[in-house]
Amino acid sequence: MNFVTLNNDLKMPQLGFGVWQVEDDQATSAVAKALEVGYTSIDTAMIYKNEKGVGKAIKESSVPREELFITTKVWNSDQGYENTLRAFDESLERLGLEYVDLYLIHWPTPQFDEYVDTYKALENLYHEGRVKAIGVCNFEIEHLERIIKECDVVPVLNQIECHPYLVQNELKEYCAKHDIFVEAWSPLDQGGEVLKDIVIEKIAESHSKTPAQVVLRWHLQNKTIVIPKSVTPSRIEENFNVFDFELTADELQEINHLNRNRRKGSHPNEMKTR
Repeated sequence: MNFVTLNNDLKMPQLGFGVWQVEDDQATSAVAKALEVGYTSIDTAMIYKNEKGVGKAIKESSVPREELFITTKVWNSDQGYENTLRAFDESLERLGLEYVDLYLIHWPTPQFDEYVDTYKALENLYHEGRVKAIGVCNFEIEHLERIIKECDVVPVLNQIECHPYLVQNELKEYCAKHDIFVEAWSPLDQGGEVLKDIVIEKIAESHSKTPAQVVLRWHLQNKTIVIPKSVTPSRIEENFNVFDFELTADELQEINHLNRNRRKGSHPNEMKTR
């Protein structure tokens, strides 16, 4: 496993396990398999409706809690200072934990203009020691600038949609300048066209690896934190097996040039779900 050091000196595994779109009852077995394979970072959220299943897997695991890195998120309908504090307590109860390692704002939803107050609630949880680190998801540069200007704690990371068809270079550069890590959701383009791209397939063949492993390796070598999701045991293992090879500088550039600025999810300024 590779680890990164966040801007508050907390160490975080660079490769984690995501459970978006995993049913609660499936989450327990999927997370149990991930922990068995060697993952220690698990990424969930209130809106995924699987925090209980994730918590059950953690409780039943032999991995000590202090060796785990657990992330969850506050949903759009729970934004605002007091709402966020209540939502956090509810997430903690579902997970069956005394603290989480990372708490994130799921979307900025700028049209409701609550994300600054929401982030101030995260700062309060951080200062109380109930979360080890705080950050954001799906924040554009303009949203990050407001947080940095109006709040005291710089986010440790920004979790965004990122894959070879959506490279996000400008946002990555801004985050790097402010010591904010980028964490990729949908890192494999949700198993879409990226994994069938002729460039990815060619590189995979040259390393005797799968296209998914090549894309994950591309993220890792670009200093991006990555959280692939799967409920298939063989794929959970496959996605973890990415530390025994390296892409060349030329291969990294070939993949960088695949960028199409194409999203699978919503643009942050257009996400209106509460």
